[in-house]
Amino acid sequence: MGDSSHFDESGASRMVDVGDKSVTLRTAIASGRVRLSADTRTRIRDHDAPKGDVLEVARLAGIMAAKQTAQLIPLCHPLPLNSVEICFTFPEETVIAIEARTAVTARTGVEMEALTAVSVAALTIYDMCKSIDRRMVIEAIQLEEKSGGRSGHFQRTSQPDKEGNR
Repeated sequence: MGDSSHFDESGASRMVDVGDKSVTLRTAIASGRVRLSADTRTRIRDHDAPKGDVLEVARLAGIMAAKQTAQLIPLCHPLPLNSVEICFTFPEETVIAIEARTAVTARTGVEMEALTAVSVAALTIYDMCKSIDRRMVIEAIQLEEKSGGRSGHFQRTSQPDKEGNR
């Protein structure tokens, strides 16, 4: 199966053996956005959505999802998370930006937990507001930064690469 670490020589799936890796502090930051109507954004900010405090429910859902990542993503290692933080900002009149920061002291990285946290927080916003805005769009879920371990530090740049990714 080439250089794929998730398959053995015969093509069978396997969990990567991280036993020889060093235990280090590993962190990750992921982000995503929910594009929605200005009215829906205002109702969320004013705590006036029909289903309650959208952002606090989304924050809790994201944290809970990060803790369940290994059960959601095949071959992902279960990790004893040190922390999960989720914040929301309103960079545009029709956007809620979501950022998740995760940390673990372990033998493998924590970026899947950050990405899962953002994804589920965005899905929760959608679920809680779909009765007032069915045109919402979840977009741009991506890893922004990671540190720790052999692969070193990664930080997304604002300049697109040759494929157009930022």
